[in-house]
Amino acid sequence: MNDFWTYWYIHLPNFALAAIAYTLVGRFLLGLFVPQDWDNYIWRFFRLITDPVVRLVRAVTPSVVADAAVVMLAFVWVMTLRFVFLATIVSAGLGPRIDPGA
Repeated sequence: MNDFWTYWYIHLPNFALAAIAYTLVGRFLLGLFVPQDWDNYIWRFFRLITDPVVRLVRAVTPSVVADAAVVMLAFVWVMTLRFVFLATIVSAGLGPRIDPGA
């Protein structure tokens, strides 16, 4: 069994991307029920964490796309980035190896 810190360069970025992705999902779902300018601390946290990603996706998304759809597009892009990151690490041979004799 591999120690977490042996592959910290995989686990930490993967965890950060996953946290952002699932916070985007939370923002989307909560956004279905609350106004965008709601002053609740949970909503402000979702906005604080996800606004940079949503702004970046909004910059490359046509303006006819609704804001809620941009949040889900941001989720898709973050999950794609997460997959590409992990695939790159594995293809470079920097990930954990499975011992066939175990």
